[in-house]
Amino acid sequence: MAKEPFQEGTEAHYRDGRYYDHRYRQRRHDVQHYVELARRSGGPVLELGVGTGRVAMAIAATGVEVVGVDSMPPMLERARAQLETKPKRLQRLVTLTEGDMREVRLGRRFPLVIAPFNVFMHLYTRRDVEHALATVSTHLENRGRLGFDVLMPDARALSRDPSRIYKCRPIRHPVDGRRYDYREAFYYDPVNQVQLVNTILEDRDSPGNVQLSQLNHRQFFPQELEALLHYNGFRILEHRGDFEGRKIHPLAESQVVVAEHHLGPGVAVDRLGRVT
Repeated sequence: MAKEPFQEGTEAHYRDGRYYDHRYRQRRHDVQHYVELARRSGGPVLELGVGTGRVAMAIAATGVEVVGVDSMPPMLERARAQLETKPKRLQRLVTLTEGDMREVRLGRRFPLVIAPFNVFMHLYTRRDVEHALATVSTHLENRGRLGFDVLMPDARALSRDPSRIYKCRPIRHPVDGRRYDYREAFYYDPVNQVQLVNTILEDRDSPGNVQLSQLNHRQFFPQELEALLHYNGFRILEHRGDFEGRKIHPLAESQVVVAEHHLGPGVAVDRLGRVT
């Protein structure tokens, strides 16, 4: 079966859980935001794109149950390995399940569904977005809430020269221990609103050893995001520019959204806003 467009850039970045954790080991500024949403909801919480469990385990540490879904087995394997190192009481609060956020059906509902760290940026088409929001709707209690974040489109970043290769700081790979020169190249597809980030790792001790991977991110502009949520039965309660609650602005790095599902579980609307 032929791969879907952009599929490689959806998977490649998540094939090595140890490297993923190493790369984002300093990302902590979003955790408290999701922990607070979970605490206020009372749980349980459904996390779409649970990855290696960075947010889920922080939520569970506060005593709130989390069900985490991810489509990439290597990320779930890493999450399970790390979960085994946690206290038994925390382990009992975390359930990890393989599934596609556009299709998964768990047969239960939650007061809160979250999709942290740009998960929705792997929804490349309107249908992808609608299917993912249908998943959210199916799993939310009446008046349940959805919390997620996506990057704020940056015109300067999206207009980078696609022929230029940007040199970054060298890294030491956590799996093989070798040092690599790290470079990135960017291409923005304005028709599909997808930025393609190509990563190049070259072994310093063996220059012919080069590893290439791709990461694709659908860009969501603020008014577009509001419309997509509205026509799928969600009302935005908060639309902020960071995880500290500051107002969204043109130079914001992220869009941090909390929305309420206001039509009842499993109810959707068509493109004219009519209940279907």
